[in-house]
Amino acid sequence: MTIKSTWPLVLVLRDRNAGLYLSSVVVSGFGTSALWLASGVWVKDLTGSDGLAALCVLAMWLPTLAGPLLGTLADRGSRKPLLIGVNLLLAALLLTLVSVDAPGDLWLLYAVLFLYGAAGVVQDAAESALVADAVDPSLLGDFNGLRMTAAEGMKLLAPLAGAGLYAAYGGASVALLDAATFVLATGLYALLRVRERQPAPPTGNHRKRTAEGARHLWSHPVLRPLVLAGGATMLCAGVNGAMVYAVVDGLGHSPAYAGVLYAVQGAGSVAIGLLSGTALRRLGARRFAAYGIALLAVAVALRAVPSDPLALVSGAAIGAGLPAVLIATLTSVQRETPGPLLGRVTATANTLVYTPNVLGLATGATLVELTDHRLVLVALGGALLLTATPLFRRQARAERSGWRAPSDADAA
Repeated sequence: MTIKSTWPLVLVLRDRNAGLYLSSVVVSGFGTSALWLASGVWVKDLTGSDGLAALCVLAMWLPTLAGPLLGTLADRGSRKPLLIGVNLLLAALLLTLVSVDAPGDLWLLYAVLFLYGAAGVVQDAAESALVADAVDPSLLGDFNGLRMTAAEGMKLLAPLAGAGLYAAYGGASVALLDAATFVLATGLYALLRVRERQPAPPTGNHRKRTAEGARHLWSHPVLRPLVLAGGATMLCAGVNGAMVYAVVDGLGHSPAYAGVLYAVQGAGSVAIGLLSGTALRRLGARRFAAYGIALLAVAVALRAVPSDPLALVSGAAIGAGLPAVLIATLTSVQRETPGPLLGRVTATANTLVYTPNVLGLATGATLVELTDHRLVLVALGGALLLTATPLFRRQARAERSGWRAPSDADAA
């Protein structure tokens, strides 16, 4: 076995652009995760209101609904200067939060968080397009898996650092930390050596250009089933997420035990990120996504059993199964979409995949009050298995007809 198949991390980091971009993900992801936690605590301390604290997450999430529209910005010119500009803008916005020290100042915090979320949508779209140009096509599967690993790793570490910094110096210090990470990420983007495919000049009206991403996804035989499966999976994942405290209660632990379950789930996500490149090469995008969803289905259903060891194993399996469809979808979008459309298609796919998660959280919050959470978890397992089944069938039909999904080797 060669080092290429055994150590995808080494292979990716040997690519200068991939290593620089991955470093920027780690740096900016650390700051974002720290601010995500600190902002809610900040509002809670100033107002004593759980509802107002929860609005911080809502403010950052809302711009995702405008993904197809915001994604057009990533297709209007070079993506590298856009990313540099967005990072510097975010750093400047975060500096304004040093003046927030009373309930009357919270409008500024919410405004910055909303703009933060909108800039994040544009950034994700531009990054996806730039990565398709900057990273060798044979590395895309490994790279996207490692990107997931980096992001999940920061979610495990950064909130603790953010909480400690907030406790010692207040919310403004966390905002300054996040601003510094964006400045550092800007420097890393500036070091990228990439020959970008310039987007074509805009044609047609703005509404038509915005809709092109959705049309591409809907008409594409590879992307449409992956995006639909991703949205359905994230809907179920949202409902499952709302059940976590009921699961903890069923195990006889205090609510703080949820942190243990989240930690093992994060560990599972880190592991699958390291293995995803190899899995994509061997299975193809649809089967990799299907196996991941099937693993998630079994793990969610098993959470209905009140057993500590089983809960920990299920948590790790959830962390490993859920990212599979996300990695498969993003990698396929990058491979199957023309460069001039890639920003819009990425943003549209993200909206369609991630928006159902919030709807699932709201649905789960209602269901957990109305019925036994164990029944909900078993039903979710069944729904996820139904979601995975069409991906297996489509793969089988494709193999019988002689067509198969592009792999990393094909892209190379």
